[in-house]
Amino acid sequence: MHTHQTAPTHYIDANGIRFAYRRFGNPQGIPVVLNMHFTGTMDHWDPLVTDGLAQDREVILFNNAGVSSTSGEVPASVEEMAANAAHFIKALGLKQVDVLGFSLGGLVAQTLAIAEPALVRRLVLVGTGPRSGDVMASLTPEAVEVFTATYAHPDDLWLGVFFTPSEASQAAGRAFLKRFRLRSEGRDPEVNERVAPAQLAALAKWGAPQDTPFDYLAALRQPTLVINGDHDVIIYSINSWHLQQHIPNAQLLIYPDANHGSQYQYPERFVKHVSMFLTEQ
Repeated sequence: MHTHQTAPTHYIDANGIRFAYRRFGNPQGIPVVLNMHFTGTMDHWDPLVTDGLAQDREVILFNNAGVSSTSGEVPASVEEMAANAAHFIKALGLKQVDVLGFSLGGLVAQTLAIAEPALVRRLVLVGTGPRSGDVMASLTPEAVEVFTATYAHPDDLWLGVFFTPSEASQAAGRAFLKRFRLRSEGRDPEVNERVAPAQLAALAKWGAPQDTPFDYLAALRQPTLVINGDHDVIIYSINSWHLQQHIPNAQLLIYPDANHGSQYQYPERFVKHVSMFLTEQ
């Protein structure tokens, strides 16, 4: 059985796009499809998370349009990203999936679940927020500082994005970076220079102020698990509360001393919580 490290990259055509994806894990039950963060690829997932989830179910990783090894251009709207995700899942011949979305991927996951209620059974939203959420029309001041800083080692960027300044969190971050680079053969190429501007445009549209902005969440009827750290400076933690308060069937978990990458700081805890949620009757 393949793992995060050994799963080969496959390709499938849908909606004029050649999607790159990987499938691995326990083929029993409902597969879980993972949607990645801003400028991330399939290789930006933590192997402890993906392999942990794969013990109970099949895990499907993919790059959406224009990202890394997937063809096409990145859409400048979350709605188009979600439509592409639906085309990809249906092209695999899957009738029902669970969906996990992290950060930008969480916006895509929400939109996909509302647009395709028969396709999406359960939803996990990690480090993300609702339309017109608090400081979601642009990068937060903390995010600007992290993304524009200079680093001796490029991967050190993620220590500021995903982890708090505490000694314990930074130690967890350094451990994550080692896992993050374990796959060396068949690794996804980094995204090109067109990806970030298009994704930022989509984020700006999503975060733009609207009247009664959270009303759309009433249409999200799937059982939903919302997870975040208590000090997310990329998408402020309060936005996870907004999601839980306005999704009809949602529960919220907040991890201590954790930033945007709470699932990477507490991978075993995260896998346990998500697996319990996905196997509930």
